Order: sequence, then C-alpha cells, then structure tokens
Amino acid sequence: MRIEDYTAEELFHRLNELDECDVVEAKAFSKDSSRSILETVCSLSNEPGLGGGVILLGVAENPKASEERYFVEGVDDPDKAQLDFATQCKSVFNFAIYPTIKVEKVLGKTVLKIVVDELPQSRKPLYFKKDGLPKGAYRRIGSADLVCTDDDLWRFYEDPENKYDETPVRYSSISDVDERAVQRYRQMRKQVDPDAVELTYETPELLAALGCTSKDNPNELNMAGILLFGKELAIKRACTLARVDYIRILGNDWHAMADQFDAVDTYAPIFLIVDKLLGIIYGELTTRHRFHNDSIQPETEKFPVEVMREALVNMLMHRDYRHGQLTQIIRYNNRIEICNSGCSLKPDEMLGIKGSVLRNNTIARVCHDTKLAETKGSGIDRMWRKMVEAGLSRPTMESDRLAATFTIRLLLCHFFDEETLEWLKRFASYDLNDNQRTALVFLREVGALDAIAYRQLTGCIPKLVSKELSGLKDQGLMIQKGRSRGTYYVPSEKLLESEDIAPVQGESIQPRGETIQPQGVISQPTPKVLFTDKGISSVCSIVSVDIAPVPGDIAPVPGDNAPVPGDIAPVPGDNAPVPRDIAPVPRDIESLELPHLLKEKINTLNRHVKVEQLQEIIVELCRLCPMGKNDLMKILDRKERTIKRLVTPLLGKELDYLYPMMPHHPRQAYVAKKIGTTIKESP
Repeated sequence: MRIEDYTAEELFHRLNELDECDVVEAKAFSKDSSRSILETVCSLSNEPGLGGGVILLGVAENPKASEERYFVEGVDDPDKAQLDFATQCKSVFNFAIYPTIKVEKVLGKTVLKIVVDELPQSRKPLYFKKDGLPKGAYRRIGSADLVCTDDDLWRFYEDPENKYDETPVRYSSISDVDERAVQRYRQMRKQVDPDAVELTYETPELLAALGCTSKDNPNELNMAGILLFGKELAIKRACTLARVDYIRILGNDWHAMADQFDAVDTYAPIFLIVDKLLGIIYGELTTRHRFHNDSIQPETEKFPVEVMREALVNMLMHRDYRHGQLTQIIRYNNRIEICNSGCSLKPDEMLGIKGSVLRNNTIARVCHDTKLAETKGSGIDRMWRKMVEAGLSRPTMESDRLAATFTIRLLLCHFFDEETLEWLKRFASYDLNDNQRTALVFLREVGALDAIAYRQLTGCIPKLVSKELSGLKDQGLMIQKGRSRGTYYVPSEKLLESEDIAPVQGESIQPRGETIQPQGVISQPTPKVLFTDKGISSVCSIVSVDIAPVPGDIAPVPGDNAPVPGDIAPVPGDNAPVPRDIAPVPRDIESLELPHLLKEKINTLNRHVKVEQLQEIIVELCRLCPMGKNDLMKILDRKERTIKRLVTPLLGKELDYLYPMMPHHPRQAYVAKKIGTTIKESP
C-alpha cells in the first residue's frame, strides 16, 4: 500500500506511533511559515528513490510530554489555504509544480492532505528561484529538509538510462578477463539452465551477449565486465576502491577497539570473491545457541550459509561503485556488520517487501541469471525468514541517504541466557508478549528504550509499536520521558525492585562465564550474554579457530588462491577479557583538559566564524571523548539550534552517535569516526 493511499486520519495515528519519517511530515497551519512548508515540498520532489511523500497541514506537535506527540489543530479556511499554497508552488520554484491537495476530516477537524510526487530525473533538481543552486535545492534525509551541496547535484544530473556499470573502461580488452571467473559463471549458469545458448559461446561472444562489453567496441570491457570477470590488476586500474575489507575487531565496539584489529583486503571479480569471503568469514564462526521452550540449547550447525551468501551478493550487486568509499565487513565478537557504499534506493519502510530498485542493471541481471542472487526483490525477506528459522535475531538494516551508505547487522547468537530467563519468570503474572519481554531485558541492562530501538530489536510491525510500549508503561514497568521525537522510556521502580542490585544506566555488563580456549580448538562455550548500549547480543565467540571448510554447496574454483582464514594474524591482546564498550560521557565537562592548540582555537572564536571552522573544532572535541549536545553548547558558547545545524551534516561522515541504535537515548553523544588502516593484504 502506497503512503498516499492512507487517509489523513490513518496518517495522523501513524505520526503518534512512529513520529515523522522520510515520507510523512506534519505542519501546523498557524505556526509553520509558508517557506517551511515549501522546503518540504522541494525536498520530497527531489530526493532520489524516495517516491515523494505526504504533508499533513493542520497537524501540530504537542508541547505536553504526557500526551500524544501530535494533535489536530485544523485549518480554518481550507479554500484560501489551498489557493495560497497552489499559487506559491506555481511561482516560487524554477518551474511550476502541482501537488495533489485533499481536504479531509481528522477527529472532526479539517486537515489538508498534500501529496507530493517525486519528480522524474529529467526535471530535477527543483529549487527556489531567488536562491539559485545549490542553496535553493533541498533533499529529504529522514524527517529533515536539508540544503543541497555541490556534491549532491550529480545525483540529479546523472542519466538514468545509462547506468554506471555500463560505462566503457578505456584501454581495457578481453585480455583483462580472468578465465576462472568465466568458468565459474558457466558452472553456475549450467546448473540453472543446461541448455542456455550462451554456454556455447566463446569468451568474447559470451561477454558481449551478457552486456559486459562496450556498445561501440566489442573488444573493450565496460564496468560490469571488469567487476564481474576482471583480473585483479584490471579491477584496481578501473575502480581503485572496489576492494572489500574484512576487519576483525576484538570486542563489540568500533570506537573502543579500533586500534586492536586485523584486516584482510580483497580484490577479485564478483564470481570469485563471494566464495573467497565466505571462506574467510566461516573460518571464524562457531556454534550457535537456540532459545527453545524456556531454555538455551547449543547446536553444532553454523550460521545459515544462505543468509551470509545473500548478504554478500546484495552488497556487491547494489554497491555504488561511483563513490570512493570502501565496502567493509566488520566482524565483532557478537555480530557481523556489512557497511556498503550507496544507500538503498527504496524507502526504509519498504525494506523486506518484494520488489527491487536496481543501481547496476547489468551486474544484477547476470547475478540473477546464475542464481548467485535470490529472486528479484525477495533477498531481504528471505534472509529474515532464514534467520528466524535458525532461532537467531532478525538482521537490522540502516540506509543513510546523507552518508550514502547501507549497513546490515547480523547477530551471531540469541541473547537470552539461563539467568535472564529466570529473571523474566518474575513477570509471569503480567500480560506480556515476547516483544515486551525482550524490551524488559533491554531496559534492565541498557537503561533506556525508544520506539526505533523497540522496532529494530523485536521486528514488531509499526502500527503495534506504540500499543505495546504503552502496555508496558500502563503496567508500571517503565516510565515515559521526553516528548515528540525525543520520547524514550526508562525502567520504573517496580522493574528495578526485581533486581538484587540495580544496574548502572548506559554501562555494559560483562559476559557471564566466559572462557578463552587454547588456539586451534573450538569448544562449546557456556551461553553468555553481552548487553551493550547498542543492543542486546549473545556472545558465543572464540578467538582462535581451526580452519573450517567452506559449506559443501559452494563449488571450489580451480586454481583460486584465496587467503586461508587461519593466516589472519592474531589480534594483539587476544587473551585479554572483553572490555567495556566505551568510556561514559564526562560528568563535568568543565574539568576536561583540552589540548593547548584546540583551546586557543576555541578562545579566538567570534560570531562571524566560518561554519567549516566550527565543524572542524567539533570533530576534534569528539575525538577526545564522546560529546553531548549540551557539552558542545557550553564549550563553544552556541545555542542548541546552532549546534544541531553544525552537527547534522557531519553524522555518518566524520561523526557517529554514541548509541546508534537509539538516537534519542538520554545520554546520547557524538563520537568521531576512527578510520582503520589495512595491515595485511591478501595474496
């Protein structure tokens, strides 16, 4: 169901459940200026792949934290409001646009439902005439309307008919093709269709038939041909940062442990690199544990190979090779994160729903023809299903349009242990479902919870999130804090009374019963749990493992010189206990010792300082320790809205949230990204 097909009343209830999102915006008719409304129209029209959105005019944010987030203010003169709005849309932009306006009743009051369609590529960008480009154009990032930069404009001017993977690669030729990759393609295609006509072609004709050569010169490869079948040197020459980095972190947090890691960087064509990466990853995975009939049951099966294969293929198939960003597979003790270049071209709420939007047409077609990738558009849905069948938590995904990245997180074990199950029995008399019990465990250890974290943690459908959270609040198990977008929940006294010792909010609790085995040995460890501010995760990890064979359904590639997983050098300090995730935010920011040069920069600031200068100082401060919004306001002597305006463009690029799973965490702060360097290269 498309967002514009919902009634205004349904959208109003959706706002109170999930707050504003990328495709739904509330505007108070009496307070929001016409400029603010038109900026949202501009951003929804421009944002690539979003599909437009809906503005509810006459719905205001509720200033009372104890009540619902939004209330219906209404529009007094809907005829005049429609006329004024339509006139502005026709005159203020570089060309006239005509959003659909509908007058509807919500709780007895009149509201305007404004449907804004995404513009075709040939007509972008829409911008305010008086401001020009790029400052007059806006993009929709989450629920914010952000001014475009010069770097954003290429997205509007690229040709949708000629995808990047069809770009000819100058000075390339058929001699740049790795015959092992071609042979692997033939094996996989034959399994799907033994009578496929392309199997009878010689290599040059085969590449031309697959669309992997230049349209004007059949002896010249295009980007798809290089990436699917090219030799290592050809890939490095055509797309320098097309490599994939596998990074092993000791612990569960990048910021705390970025100095203790080992990495393998891999260049190989897509038809060879998938099996190579699977071999490296599965060499380190160990036994998993199921949560079944109120008990933990260890099993010898490994993490579902179908899920990992689908994640890797999607990473390579949907990657934005145009950007100079590396793709990283980061292996923590309790999870695997795949951070890919290029945001999802589908809205976040459409993830997991069948149907796909392709970034690389030729690469995707070849992958689907060989069944290297799952049926079009069903990959994520299949991954979720396989993880649930295996007794594991659903993968969580994050598409960041501003940073142009897509991240998928795969938890390696279920996160309930015997002690936690025993604790949950104390709430047997309460009317709780499994999602709510999971939330109690999260609250018990992390100390706070919001709607976004609840949905990702449980997989609960959006329309039930608010109802289930209200159920916990009404039964006195948690207390609501904040309001509107900042609403979050903390444990109540009733919940904390069930503990012998109340947990410290926001700090990690170490794994229970952890043992480190001698190198080269895999044993079945006692199930143990690590609760971090980023989520709840079970740790069944080991540090040193025997080399595990790649699962049997992966055919070996003749002559493949893939790096052996056992060759990965041990991480320094491997036998040390897993540390706490990250240092807490300083209680007294005034006592923080600043470096002399940084202190001088801050002392010489004036009111006319450049934005870039302030942002540079903010990043330097966040490198010293996590910095909250109030800390930055105090150090820089700036207002809250100024700090927000400075920090927003840095998120995902130079700064990260301290608690990324919960943006409205009561102790939220910003930390500077630490860019690791590869210290070992695959042969």
